Amino acid sequence: MIVRGVGKVLIGAGLVVLLFVAYELWGTGLITSGHQNSLRHQFERDLGAHQGVTPPNGTTQTTPTTQPTQSVQNPVPAPSEGQPDGIIDIPKIGSDYVVVEGTSTDDLERGPGHYPGTSLPGNPGNAAIAGHRTTYLKPFYNLDQLAPGDPIYVTTLQGRFQYKVVDTLVVSPDDVAVLNPTASPILTLTTCNPRYSAETRMVVQASLVSPVVAAVPTTKSLPRPRSLAEGRGGWSSAALWALACIAFGTVVWLMWRRRRKWWVPVVGLVGLLVLFFFFGALTPLLPAGY
Repeated sequence: MIVRGVGKVLIGAGLVVLLFVAYELWGTGLITSGHQNSLRHQFERDLGAHQGVTPPNGTTQTTPTTQPTQSVQNPVPAPSEGQPDGIIDIPKIGSDYVVVEGTSTDDLERGPGHYPGTSLPGNPGNAAIAGHRTTYLKPFYNLDQLAPGDPIYVTTLQGRFQYKVVDTLVVSPDDVAVLNPTASPILTLTTCNPRYSAETRMVVQASLVSPVVAAVPTTKSLPRPRSLAEGRGGWSSAALWALACIAFGTVVWLMWRRRRKWWVPVVGLVGLLVLFFFFGALTPLLPAGY
């Protein structure tokens, strides 16, 4: 009897682990997809307003043209954290995403994040962007396929800028030297390496081909490492969702034992929804990985 009970618990735990893996690989993409749609519309509105153009049907065409901008726009300050900085387009790997300001857990759920304290794209110095590689729509999944000479386009309120890949590095996760200011205008992209691991960081560096714009003053410092307790809602939120999952699991088990099986699918679906939110609260508490 005890062996049977332990076996059922282990089977249940294994099922939860499998569901968590599915959430990480595919469920997180649903979250980011919703954010990206909203951010793209917001950036298109901001771009139209900045250029003094009223876009047709309330939208602005931001699809990259064949040539980078040759006009130098006025300096634009960095947006607040979590707001759109621009759009990064890497044709070779099919990566086209809105870049947000910030690299916190919540920021990178929305899309690739611009490191606060580094230059904005198109400006003098080092413009650095981080992105997930295997979760949250995996914007930098194929970053390892880039080779010297490959183009990278970044569209901001200041214009559209073209970069050319010059080098790919692999560094330790705590090596922030790749974010240091540089004399020449470059773009630095960072992501986890290898895939499905945060053991090292892959860094792609590209030089600016387009004309450089006037620098935007910034007083922000480079981001510090985040504590495991700084996730969305912290441990208390994850614990509450875990208790809710246990409660729903208990209800399903009791209904099954009492032969009220017609209610099991309904309660089970609600339980899966609660489990989804539990995974969302648990993910930020795990060791950071891009």
